Amino acid sequence: MKEIKAEVISLTFTNSDNGYAVARVQATGEPGQVTVCGYMGNLVPGEMLQLKGEWKEHPKYGRQFMVQEFEQLFPASISGIKRYLASGMIKGVGPIMAGKMVEGFGEKVLDILDSDPDRLLEVEGIGQKKLAKIKSSWSQQREIRNLMLFLQTYQIPTTFAARIYRKYGNESIQKLKDNPYDLVYEIRGIGFITADRMAIKLGLPPDSQERLQAGIAYQLFQFAEQGHLFYPAEDLLNKVQELLGDVSLQKIQTALNALEERKRVIVQDLPEQGISRAVYLSFYYKVELDLAQRLCSLSTHPAALSPEKVSDGLERLERQEKIRLTPEQRQAVVEGCLNKTYIITGGPGTGKTTITRMLVRTFRDLGLKIKLAAPTGRASKRLSQATGAGAATIHRMLGFNPSGGFEHNEDNKIKAEAVIVDEVSMLDAALMVQLLRALPVTCRLVLVGDVNQLPAVGPGNVLKDILESETVPRAVLTSIFRQARESSIVVNAHRINMGEFPVASNKKPPQADFFWVQQDDLSRIQELITYMVCQRIPAVYNLDPIKDIQVLTPMHKGDVGTSELNRLLQERLNPGPDAVVRGYRRFRVNDRVLQMRNNYEKDVYNGDLGWITRVNLEDSELSVDYDGKEVVYDLDDLDELTLAYAVSVHKSQGSEYPAVVMPVVTQHYLLLQRNLIYTGLTRARSLAVLIGSTKAMAMGLRSTGASKRYTHLRYRLQQAFQ
Repeated sequence: MKEIKAEVISLTFTNSDNGYAVARVQATGEPGQVTVCGYMGNLVPGEMLQLKGEWKEHPKYGRQFMVQEFEQLFPASISGIKRYLASGMIKGVGPIMAGKMVEGFGEKVLDILDSDPDRLLEVEGIGQKKLAKIKSSWSQQREIRNLMLFLQTYQIPTTFAARIYRKYGNESIQKLKDNPYDLVYEIRGIGFITADRMAIKLGLPPDSQERLQAGIAYQLFQFAEQGHLFYPAEDLLNKVQELLGDVSLQKIQTALNALEERKRVIVQDLPEQGISRAVYLSFYYKVELDLAQRLCSLSTHPAALSPEKVSDGLERLERQEKIRLTPEQRQAVVEGCLNKTYIITGGPGTGKTTITRMLVRTFRDLGLKIKLAAPTGRASKRLSQATGAGAATIHRMLGFNPSGGFEHNEDNKIKAEAVIVDEVSMLDAALMVQLLRALPVTCRLVLVGDVNQLPAVGPGNVLKDILESETVPRAVLTSIFRQARESSIVVNAHRINMGEFPVASNKKPPQADFFWVQQDDLSRIQELITYMVCQRIPAVYNLDPIKDIQVLTPMHKGDVGTSELNRLLQERLNPGPDAVVRGYRRFRVNDRVLQMRNNYEKDVYNGDLGWITRVNLEDSELSVDYDGKEVVYDLDDLDELTLAYAVSVHKSQGSEYPAVVMPVVTQHYLLLQRNLIYTGLTRARSLAVLIGSTKAMAMGLRSTGASKRYTHLRYRLQQAFQ
């Protein structure tokens, strides 16, 4: 291997999940800057690297150094030290303060940070409070650096060092030596393969029970992430064998038996589905069982209302609202009131919103204490606007506690006599159970959703399973109202749901609300998306490209994936030098951003959309406005944020945008499903532009089977109600 010493100048790309990085460096003996690529973790401009690897000629990007081993060194030059300190790595130190520190202490500043940090009080602008922040941050960085050296030894991506340190603190190295498989369960982003490589290097035998059991549990977690509550044993064992390599099925079966004995998994025959030995993680088995039993208890516990009183009240409401419900709508409102549990499902334009609003008014007129909720913040806001009543996220209604669990639960029920939950297709089995546990048995529950949308990101297929069980009364709305039929978005959503090709609007811009732009060339599709968002739609439809137009796409990678489109759209719509940098992502004031996971301490949730209102380069902090609520992020929190000029269709669920632009390309064939195209289209309120190839659209319309999930809730509900 060749060996070079290099100073990091800038980062071109980083992947926070696996630590892969592409950086521009100034290498000793090399004229000008060169590109280095490899698994080097979270690099910082200004730091020095000792790299081992080989030179390769990339067909597109030219000469690159492919890194196989690396060691992080402190920077040697004054300019390198300044860049290093200004990188945002140390809380309280930004570019200005870094300049003052280097001006005051020169090359000795890093030694002073190590051995005599109190001398930093000599620097103008550093008081006791800022000094404490700098000392704490530098000490943590030193511990993380030691941890990084340990991880490097075992070829673990060093990008995980900060997460591991946050979890285990100064015990990190010892904890990893004791049981590296704990990483799989406790550190987000570290998979079994990464922990397994470390365990093998630490001397754990390839056929050890710890390894085999961890492999089975990991594979079941993987299946849960794909939406499954269980998996057939034979297929599971084969998958685990693929994962573990040269280990016999018999030994893996022995490990499965041991997990069953320890109650980590439940193995059960499911004759109704023709499945022998379905394997559940114990948690999901209990969730499914509990969900069926609680829904049955809630549905069958008496809490009578007078049918005459409901009907009379509804007639009075229709006169007050000056609307005339259809017989189908009137029946849905009446039955929604009279039944303890009720489902309202249907596509766009079928009247779900009107029924929900009338249900809210009827419940109130009957004197019932009512609560409204939805899975996401944006969905709950839409529900509140549609009904004129306050609504919250399910997490907020149940009172999620950052330390785990919900304030409202089995022992502390919510005070409500009727609860309406919207966007139920997004509800996974675990959250549905938490909701049911918190409802008093005298409460009424109305579930509203579109069963043809994408299922929940989490495991289970709750709405579909309840409907197919035929145990809960429902209104299945199919008639499109005349006013809705004038919308090409609505008409084409129903066509797509039936597997039919969308048709062009018969109106002209700016009255036309749907366009299908036929284009096969990926680079041209990318150009068209940028042109539509930045120029064409704002000019013709008078929409704000940052606030009103949302690009939706099935995948993150590729020419028309979220990563590349976000980079291009930010470049066009919000350029500028002032940015907080996290890896290859740059966050600027006015950027649209998306929260990528639930953060209960900040009270922001996976899928929340906001806009950056403030950037503090000195402290590497930024503030995001989520519908009037300001949330502050520091450098460690930025892994939770991503740019949101383009987002995945899955992340858009529960939201609605004035205009949607969506590519439909064969490059996304793995995720190209009828329900995905349908979900993306129905996010558009006033304008939808789909751009892609006829072949890709036809593939998506034909594909309906990939969303099958292994669940048994349908049959458990039938058994419970019997």
